[in-house]
Amino acid sequence: MEVIRDIADFPQLSYPVVTSGTFDGVHVGHQKILQRVMERARQNNGQSVVITYWPHPRLVLFPEDNDLKLLTTIDERIEQLRSFGIDYLLIIPFTKEFSRTSSRTFITDILVKALHTKVLVIGYDHRFGKNREGSFEHLKAHSSKYGFEVEEIPREDVDDVGVSSTKIRKALEVGDLETATSYLNRYYTLTSVVVEGNKLGRTIGYPTANLAIPHTHKLIPANGVYAVWATINGEQHPGMMNIGMRPTVDGTHLTLEVHLLNFNQDIYGQSMTVAFAAYLREEQKFNGLDALKAQLAKDRETTAKVLGL
Repeated sequence: MEVIRDIADFPQLSYPVVTSGTFDGVHVGHQKILQRVMERARQNNGQSVVITYWPHPRLVLFPEDNDLKLLTTIDERIEQLRSFGIDYLLIIPFTKEFSRTSSRTFITDILVKALHTKVLVIGYDHRFGKNREGSFEHLKAHSSKYGFEVEEIPREDVDDVGVSSTKIRKALEVGDLETATSYLNRYYTLTSVVVEGNKLGRTIGYPTANLAIPHTHKLIPANGVYAVWATINGEQHPGMMNIGMRPTVDGTHLTLEVHLLNFNQDIYGQSMTVAFAAYLREEQKFNGLDALKAQLAKDRETTAKVLGL
C-alpha cells in the first residue's frame, strides 16, 4: 500500500475506486465498504483508494472534548488498512480550514481533479463537506457531470452489521473483549514503547515489560488482567498483561505491564504491539507479595490455556 500525505503527490491511476472516512478501528462495518471498493477495483483492473483524515475531526472541531478515545492512532490505522489489502491511502490533514470545505469543492478539487475518481463507494447515510451537506442523493443526481459512478452500501447491509466505533469503545471500557473482538474481526491492539519500571516483578519471578502510556487519545481497555499476544521485532510472544494502579504495592499512577511467558531478552526502548485475546479478571489488592505471586501463577496457567499453549 502506498501512503500519500500530500494530495499534490497523488499519482495518476488508471481506474481509481475511492472511499472516504475516518475509519477509526477499521471494524467490520468499515470492512464491508473496503471489500466492495477492492471488488470494484478488481473488476475493472483498477486501484483501491481510501481517503482518511488525521487528526480525528472531532478533536479539531470540538477541542474541549478531551474524553474522546480512539481505537486507532494514525500509524495503527495505516497498518490495518495495509493488511486489509488497500492499494493507496491518502491522509488529509484535518484542520478547521479544511472543515469549511464545501461538498462541491471536495468533489471537484479532490475526487475529480486530484484523484480522477472512477467509482466512489460510500456507506449508507454517509455525509461529507462543510456541515455534512454532501449526500449520496446529490452525488447520484450529478454523477454524469462529475464523471464518476457512485455506489452506496445498502442500509440493510449496514444495519445487519450493526457495528460502530462507539459500541467497540464502550465494550473495551468495561473489559468486554468478546464483543470488541467480534466487532473488529480481530483482537484489539495497543502499540507503545518499553520503558524502565521499578523492576518489582522480577523479584517475585514475574518480570514485566512496562509500556509507556500511548497517544493521549488512544483508548486503553478497562483495568484488569488480560491474556495477550505481544509482537516485538515482528515476532509474536504469549503473555499476560496488567492494566491498573498496582494497589498491592500502593501504586499511585496507571501502569501497563506485560509479563511475557518463557522470555528473557532486553527489550528496553523497543516498540511492542499488544493484542488483547481475553479478559481474565479485575485488578485487585492482595495481602502482600506472596498472595500476589500465588495469583500470578494461576493467571499464567489460565493465560496458557486461553492462548492454546
